[in-house]
Amino acid sequence: MKPRIEPDRQRNPELPLAVNETPHGAEGRPSLLPVRYPDPDLFICDVLDAIPKDDMASMEHPIFSLATKPDRRVFRYEHNGNKLEIVPSVKGLATIHDKDILIYCISQLIGKMNQGERPSRTLHLTARDLLVWTNRQTDGDGYDRLRSAFERLSGTRITTNIKADGEEITEGFGLINEWRIVRQTRSGQMSEIKVTLSDWLFKMVEGRSVLTLHRDYFRLRKPLERRIYELARKHCGAQEKWSISVETLQKKTGASSHLRAFRSMLRDLVAHDHLPDYAVEMNGDTVTFRNREALDTVEAIEAEPERPYIDPEGFHDAKSVAPGYDVYALYDQWVSWWIDSGRPELKSPRAAFIGFCRNKHKTAPLR
Repeated sequence: MKPRIEPDRQRNPELPLAVNETPHGAEGRPSLLPVRYPDPDLFICDVLDAIPKDDMASMEHPIFSLATKPDRRVFRYEHNGNKLEIVPSVKGLATIHDKDILIYCISQLIGKMNQGERPSRTLHLTARDLLVWTNRQTDGDGYDRLRSAFERLSGTRITTNIKADGEEITEGFGLINEWRIVRQTRSGQMSEIKVTLSDWLFKMVEGRSVLTLHRDYFRLRKPLERRIYELARKHCGAQEKWSISVETLQKKTGASSHLRAFRSMLRDLVAHDHLPDYAVEMNGDTVTFRNREALDTVEAIEAEPERPYIDPEGFHDAKSVAPGYDVYALYDQWVSWWIDSGRPELKSPRAAFIGFCRNKHKTAPLR
């Protein structure tokens, strides 16, 4: 017997009903996951230094499932001329938690590009580094979940006309072309992994169509909260605020829950006030995202004759690597140091400034 849908329990008519999207957490459970690795091993510090970066296409469009159980729907989405069709493998659609792997890969590539290196579609990863960087558990279950995530990412097939680095190609592809375990531990757990990204995703990286994420993104428990943060980061950015209707927000998240349940999840988000970077408000059918202190003062510093230019995204990155510091004061210190050093040529002023801020935090952390 099919479940009866009451008139006041409207759901998005364009989407089939999905499996559980975790509208309610356990009573008394903290809204954010704990920071599992406050003092990471020294040998992976260089890896952990990479600033979380996400591609703007999947931040804008609902490419990843919000389900917490195998989601075997064929998902179709269309908005303002952008079309998506996502077909699952037998393992189900790739989920927004599986996306952690892609964020890790993108962040490592952007970090190398900022150092002047040429990026490659194929990456060699260490499984434990990936788990620690994304704040995941490193026990047996953590490795099993990682393997399943790779299987869903490679098995999910996407057909879209969304542009990658300005190029529109309507074709089917996977999020990663291939992956394989290069080395296993004695216990059989994966140790080293070789991953080849899809050409579509790699074009996003080459064109730097990415934005910085707050590290607490990986502490968000609920899939919907992660998706909402992505949309806020993409649309609000460094603006004071961004408003959107509840129905449009539901469509852009890809949530297939009933509208009443979606409103309830939004009210929980407003009440707990734990979304990184943004405070959330609801007023009738309008949802408003407002910048917290981490973003509301970010402005570009204009280039002066003797001062290197740093763009707003660069200052956001600086806040990520030096939490608690006044990054504008750090900028003044860095410029003074640069001038005192004889104004050496800077291949990437942004990378040099972020490195300065990172070292400042390592030497004297405020948080």
